Amino acid sequence: RVREALGAREAADAVRVQGWVRSVRSQKEVLFLHINDGSSLEHLQVVANPSLENRDLTFGSAVEVQGKLVKSPHRKQNMELQAETIRVVGPCDIWSFPLKMKERHPLEYVRQFPHLRCRNNTLGSLLRIRSEATAAIHSFFQDNGYVHIHTPIITSNDCEGAGELFQIETSSEVRESAEKTHFFNVPAFLTVSGQLHLEVMAGAFTHVFTFGPTFRAENSQSRRHLAEFYMVEAELSFTENLQDIMQVMEDLFKTVTSTVLSKCPHDVELFHKYVAPAQKSDITHKLFFFSSCRISYSEAVEILKQASQTFTFKPEWGCDLQTEHEKYLVKHCGEIPVFVINYPYDLKPFYMRDNEDGPQHTVAAVDLLVPGIGELFGGSLREERLPFLESRLQRLGLTDAYQWYLDLRKFGSVPHGGFGMGFERYLQYILGVDNIKDVIPFPRFSHSCLL
Repeated sequence: RVREALGAREAADAVRVQGWVRSVRSQKEVLFLHINDGSSLEHLQVVANPSLENRDLTFGSAVEVQGKLVKSPHRKQNMELQAETIRVVGPCDIWSFPLKMKERHPLEYVRQFPHLRCRNNTLGSLLRIRSEATAAIHSFFQDNGYVHIHTPIITSNDCEGAGELFQIETSSEVRESAEKTHFFNVPAFLTVSGQLHLEVMAGAFTHVFTFGPTFRAENSQSRRHLAEFYMVEAELSFTENLQDIMQVMEDLFKTVTSTVLSKCPHDVELFHKYVAPAQKSDITHKLFFFSSCRISYSEAVEILKQASQTFTFKPEWGCDLQTEHEKYLVKHCGEIPVFVINYPYDLKPFYMRDNEDGPQHTVAAVDLLVPGIGELFGGSLREERLPFLESRLQRLGLTDAYQWYLDLRKFGSVPHGGFGMGFERYLQYILGVDNIKDVIPFPRFSHSCLL
């Protein structure tokens, strides 16, 4: 691997490196190549006799190089490979290849080529960071005694109650829609959240988590929306305090971010240098930000009402906070993350715990708002008291659909709570990427499903 070759401490004979050519420079007495195999942002320099050059040895071509690994005389690189043989495994037509050597392509440009954009330096760095962040999330939960649950992608539940669902039908069902038969005998959808299935598991395991794709059928092409994205969700049993949920959010963020910074320093630096220069000085502040602002929803609405700024959506108690409101609250608190707690009862889904307060009736919910993004985490205590849940489901006409959920409260119910974090929004936040479509390998959004 290129990464191992670059990090080697001693010279070595009979070394073989396979990868793609990132640059070719031919001089009278020497041929220079830069090879990359995706294991590192830095390329391995190959030094060869010009006699090894051939017309297929171009930018983008796949090669196998054998030779000696030696100390590089250049200060910028530790080791280099003195080639004895160079074999072109797969040539590349540089005239029609949309990526050009030594050209810094804008993210919008490479987004047109979902099958090729992973060969771009910026996307390569993003995908390595994404991989390390994924591993760090799993490690955090495993180290803290959580059981990983594979929650289903196909579900008959609408967890959010938002109605923005992708319904599943077989191709034959589409053709024979007049008969209205269902493959599963009931309408089935792509999941919007694994939370309800995690709550089932929280009746047998005190700490559970899931990390997988979720789907929203929002007809939006904005920089903030994807139809398919990844969610990290956790559920904690025997939890009676929102502070416990907020503490896990904080610990998860700090641990994962610290791991990414230590394992991918060059990849993160690329983003902070070329994509979001303002981020570099801000990253340490982001890592240790949780001396953060904590306000109630009611306080948030008062802050917004007193703002000199004119909002597109007028802030009123009982209305949801819009992105413009979230960003203002973050700005008002000094561009640091803001925990907003205790949202209106009628604004949130049926499963959130009633605070039994008045006259402004609220539930024990929490959102974490962060600079530049808005909501990053959302969580709540769950309603574990059977009478409260029964009356709310009855008012909503959902008693039959959620009889199984009521059963959970009849058989050994405990106070519990949980949260979800949008993985792509997390990556946007730590890297300073403006468009959510640039932090996922294959973006799916309204009117676009390339590949």
